[in-house]
Amino acid sequence: MTAPLSFDVHRPRALTEALDLLDEYGATARVIAGGTDLLPKLRNGRLSPEHLVSLGRVGELDGIEETGDGALVIGAATRLFDVQRHPLVRKRLPALHHACSVMATVQIRNMGTVAGNLANGSPCADTSAPLLVYGATLEVARRDGHREIPVGAFHKGPGSVDLASGELIVAIRVPPVPAGSGSAYQRISARSRVDMAAAGVAGLVTLDGDGRVAEARIGLSAVSPTPTRCPEAESLLTGQVPDAPLLERAAREAAEEAKPIDDVRATAAYRRHVVFVMANRVLTTCVARASAGAGGGTP
Repeated sequence: MTAPLSFDVHRPRALTEALDLLDEYGATARVIAGGTDLLPKLRNGRLSPEHLVSLGRVGELDGIEETGDGALVIGAATRLFDVQRHPLVRKRLPALHHACSVMATVQIRNMGTVAGNLANGSPCADTSAPLLVYGATLEVARRDGHREIPVGAFHKGPGSVDLASGELIVAIRVPPVPAGSGSAYQRISARSRVDMAAAGVAGLVTLDGDGRVAEARIGLSAVSPTPTRCPEAESLLTGQVPDAPLLERAAREAAEEAKPIDDVRATAAYRRHVVFVMANRVLTTCVARASAGAGGGTP
């Protein structure tokens, strides 16, 4: 029989109080917001903290704000459902909007957070690839200071992230998307939304005044030890007219840059194939949205 769980629960009402608790209890404490990843780990014994620091009453960590320069700042305790339905996310960040709309189940999206999805360190986190292509950064705080970490540098390996004892993600900052841009995300899993993604592809394409690709970004999840960009595929597109043959070439290159493995969700060969298929679809959608002016570029 599994031993009963035993820990103290702390419910701070301010960020400073939460950081004080994390500093005091160090490695014996875990943060809980939605708890959708943490609670299963507690039940199966993978984690056994002595203290849980709940963010449920820290109002300053909940919500989405637009800064003066047009960036969107997503508080660490903001639920996935609230990110999904926010009008500026829908308009400017369609890849992130779609990721938050199709991942997991309604119950999970009503409890889980984007920050928690990232902090779990899973290579298949649905929000990671969209945030990679949007150039997002994480604001991380501790009692004696704070720092900013690009999403691409946050993941260190499966289950490992750049977050030290006493530190807390307080916000995700997504910079303004360049005008003339289109973005999109696709994922695939064994049982649609219920399972973790077997592969995910996000893209962002910015067109210049002549209809050529000024910049391209392609992000992959669940097909490498960490969420990753595809620099070779991106370079194929830059400066070129994005016709169908070119997009297909770039999609094949993205599939070659993936580093998939065989596991219970899919084989490596299958993952590599669907990366090609999804990358082609994502890039085609990005170009169409950029051409139509409806793909998330900040006016």
